[in-house]
Parts: sequence; structure tokens; C-alpha cells
Amino acid sequence: MSIDRNNFENIVNKTILDLPKKIRALLENVEIVIEDYPSEYQLKKLNKTSKYCLLGLYEGVPKTKRGAHYANVLPDKITIFQKNIERIAQNSNEIEKIIRRTVYHELAHHFGFDEKGARKIERNSCKPKTNN
Repeated sequence: MSIDRNNFENIVNKTILDLPKKIRALLENVEIVIEDYPSEYQLKKLNKTSKYCLLGLYEGVPKTKRGAHYANVLPDKITIFQKNIERIAQNSNEIEKIIRRTVYHELAHHFGFDEKGARKIERNSCKPKTNN
């Protein structure tokens, strides 16, 4: 299943806009980009050999590791890998769900969650919202 890049970007942007305002307000110095696949550099850094193994990647300094001297640095980068998401999705609804989970997962890393915590945030992103 595949969709055009503009539609994919719109889904990523909508996912960010759907975040609670208090979470969006905490997003600092982070850029979200879309690529087809991970670069050779990204794969090598992660000790991965297959470009098909990643749906998303967080690169940067998590908010919990930023100290008083955190300044004048390039933005953190969250990359969402479109072709890998499309490769595992059965339909457009599934693409949207995978994008949402992936964005939440990578944002969790930005906020300092380890892999286990990021997976929990990712799973919770799919639960129905309540008005509490």
C-alpha cells in the first residue's frame, strides 16, 4: 500500500496537531522529517544492516539530558520512514495508525523515555480518548 508524499506529510502533521496543547508546547528544538528509508549513516550508527528495519528514528539530546549549558545546538531530528511504513500497511487506515504510533514512539524518546517506555506510549496512542 502506498500514498503520495504530500498525503503522508499531512498525516504526520495532523498527528502532531492532535497532540494535547500542553505536550505540543513542550516540543523544543526538534524537527520531524520524512524519508523513504534510513540512510547508510543511520543504519551504521544503529548497527543495522537492513534499510527495511526502521519505521522511525529519534536522533538528538532528550529533554531529560539537557542541562544548563544546552544551547546553540542543531535541532533534534525525528525521521519517519515512509516506504517502510507503507510496506507493512494493508490499507490507508493502517498507514495512519502506524504513522501515529511511530510519531508517538519517537516523541517519547525526545521526552527522555527509554525503548520500553516509548513502546508503552506508542501502545497508548491507539487507545480511545476519554474526556477526563
